[in-house]
Amino acid sequence: MAEPMPMPMDLDTESPRGTKRKASEVSLEVSAPRRIIALDQDVVNKIAAGEIIVAPMHALKELIENAVDAGSTSLEVLIKEGGLKLLQITDNGHGISKEDLPILCTRYTTSKLKSFEDLTSIGTYGFRGEALASISHIAHLTVTTKTKDSSCAWRAHYDSGNLIPAKPGQSADPKPTAGRPGTQITVEDLFYNAPTRRRAFRSASEEYNKILDVVGKYAIHCDGVAFSCKKYGEASTTISTQSNSSIVDRIRQIHGSAVAAELIEFTSSDEAYGYRARGWTTNANYHVKKTALLLFINHRSVDSTNIRKAIEQTYSTFLPKGGHPFTYLSLDIDPQRVDVNVHPTKREVNFLNEDEIIEKICGDIRVKLANVDTSRTFMTQTLLPGAHIPLISADSTGSDVPSKSNSTPKP
Repeated sequence: MAEPMPMPMDLDTESPRGTKRKASEVSLEVSAPRRIIALDQDVVNKIAAGEIIVAPMHALKELIENAVDAGSTSLEVLIKEGGLKLLQITDNGHGISKEDLPILCTRYTTSKLKSFEDLTSIGTYGFRGEALASISHIAHLTVTTKTKDSSCAWRAHYDSGNLIPAKPGQSADPKPTAGRPGTQITVEDLFYNAPTRRRAFRSASEEYNKILDVVGKYAIHCDGVAFSCKKYGEASTTISTQSNSSIVDRIRQIHGSAVAAELIEFTSSDEAYGYRARGWTTNANYHVKKTALLLFINHRSVDSTNIRKAIEQTYSTFLPKGGHPFTYLSLDIDPQRVDVNVHPTKREVNFLNEDEIIEKICGDIRVKLANVDTSRTFMTQTLLPGAHIPLISADSTGSDVPSKSNSTPKP
């Protein structure tokens, strides 16, 4: 006997299939299948902001890049409670026009990109128009700015992408104020409306150290730009570099003389792969427990597991087991061969011929290390009392030639 036909599915004919409905129109009962709904725009904005601004250091990175894009030669960073209570950056760039302030924190508004095709030749840090918008959705944001042609500075307050009054009952329009040319961005109470995210940051000092890491990287990389960073209420700065300092001097100021004294410069290039690289890396006299890699690709601070592993492998024949180098690498690649739009925080980029470029760079570093290694200077000391303590220089032929004589110490 044939089995009876199954009953037709209830297609819920009250609403056409595929129709977007607001969250308030839908009952999310656990016992019934949940329908697909359109998220409120405020929820969408907060989710997007949480992807771009994961921690105070990410907010600061975006603000530093905006300041450098604005032609700044001086950046001052002020931090309170690891950037959660206060994160302020003041620059001397070209400023923001008063007419642009109403849309400054609107998502996808930017002065750096007009079409998607422009990404293939992008020469600025920013391009999506999301940084300030994202910050305004998860913090209290104040912007004070002055262009060179303006008779005064203008101050504006933002919430969720929109201009808001400084105090209830006042106008939300930007207000004239005293100020020097440039822009000051003040971020207060970061993640105030995301309590779970806020509670995840247990150590203000740890967040401050992460901020110092970001400031330090850009202070080393950005030629002609002075950087300073300090805690709110303290007179002394934690980081301070001058605009006319050399890269080696900036590395010395931030990472110490022990690193700077052992640096060797290297270059690498290949027209076929469309890249040029320049950097400073420590020789075989220096090593630490963890590789310190400052990597910039087209002037953007990024992470690359492949480059890090390749550099560590390169040093494995020069350093003792467990030893790792300090390396600063600035890699310029033809923009048409780079995809910068692969991660919300812009921490990763993809580029063509990655394996070949990495192999060539590491090969050039290896040559430099080998040349330095053949003329390394060692201090040797015998255990016998009264013996000479010569300085020995090992040349490339393997013969030992004393670099200078020493008097015999008295017993």
